[in-house]
Amino acid sequence: MSDIIIQVENLSKRYLIGHQRQEGYANFRDVLAEGAKSLGRKILHPFLSSTNQQIDNSTLEEFYALRDVSFEIRQGDRVGIIGRNGAGKSTLLKILSRITEPTTGRITIDGRVASLLEVGTGFHPELTGRENIFLNGAVLGMTKAEIKRKFDEIVAFAEVEKFLDTPVKRYSSGMYVRLAFAVAAHLEPEILIIDEVLAVGDAHFQKKCLGKMEEVGGEGRTVLFVSHNMGQVKKLCTKGILIESGQIGFSGSSTDAIQRYYNNNINAEKGDDFWKINFPIRDFNNRKIQITDISLFSSGLNLLRTYDKLDLIIEFESKIQIKSPSIIVSVKSSEGSEIFRLSNLPISGVPFKAFGNKNKISLVINKLPLVGGRYLVSIAFAHEMVEIIENYDEILCFDVEPTDVYGSGLMLDDRRGMIAIDHRWCQIE
Repeated sequence: MSDIIIQVENLSKRYLIGHQRQEGYANFRDVLAEGAKSLGRKILHPFLSSTNQQIDNSTLEEFYALRDVSFEIRQGDRVGIIGRNGAGKSTLLKILSRITEPTTGRITIDGRVASLLEVGTGFHPELTGRENIFLNGAVLGMTKAEIKRKFDEIVAFAEVEKFLDTPVKRYSSGMYVRLAFAVAAHLEPEILIIDEVLAVGDAHFQKKCLGKMEEVGGEGRTVLFVSHNMGQVKKLCTKGILIESGQIGFSGSSTDAIQRYYNNNINAEKGDDFWKINFPIRDFNNRKIQITDISLFSSGLNLLRTYDKLDLIIEFESKIQIKSPSIIVSVKSSEGSEIFRLSNLPISGVPFKAFGNKNKISLVINKLPLVGGRYLVSIAFAHEMVEIIENYDEILCFDVEPTDVYGSGLMLDDRRGMIAIDHRWCQIE
């Protein structure tokens, strides 16, 4: 018996996008003439719909969110699906979850699927948390007895005991996601599909979720996980699928998929006295603060090395005025562990003027203390050092080449710690 639980063959999803034709300037006479023509058409063709008239004034463009995608997933695989925003990851998960129909192609799924694609998926807002647990279980095809058996475990995991009999429309987004994940993960689906929605939860809850997904995979069930947090993907997933512009860019181990993702998203350029790395900015919608450009300038002419001078330039637009702003830059290992954190306030004690519409900030690290390896950078914007307004988790990465920092002949990399300390030894007699 084959252990292939998901098989996707030549899958494509096409959308038709309407564009309004650009009309020239119309004077009052033209408007009257067009109105008379429209009235005449309605008299002569009374059944002509307004929709057809609208189509006459627009052009349709074909857009493929996915094109000729094929892959196989085996039972027990933990698969990270990665790629830039707009690559087609969420469309793929919606098709696998039977929410969206494919345009062409064939999908074979052998098992019960539980999906958590966005806040509120599968919940009825007017029903209580208790009622939604039973509703979701019924949708998954479970009996009332099976749901009752898991009920206490679900409630304990979601930490919503006090609000169990409150309609979920009154839940915060964090409470909503906690309960939705608990239901999806505990009702024993053969396949668990999780989108970026976990980013809504706090760090404690995210850690619980990752632990639960590892447990689910360890039980022989299959996990599909979409995230921009490469540390989480690397920790949780054994396999990776990189989607680029609606097509499979790479399929293999999660480590190799992440490496390919980073390599494809870095554009280095050499200058006379610097090395600049440009990072493509993903399309972040509905952000109060929108990062528009990020660059790294290094004193290393060919590569980034330990103790090089590093200048991080962040350009952004703010839709709101922040009177006492803080920018927090967090540097993590490739595993997602934070190595150090810097901020203008309160860590460095450097106040900034109120952010306006367009802003440009520079962070200079005179001697980069990192040893050889790959590093991830997260950037957050806060108000009065406390309230986080926007968080760009792991928005960029960079590599540091192993370097003989101390002149001992030993090239330092992450096998000997994560940072290089400027120090000296002395034997006292």
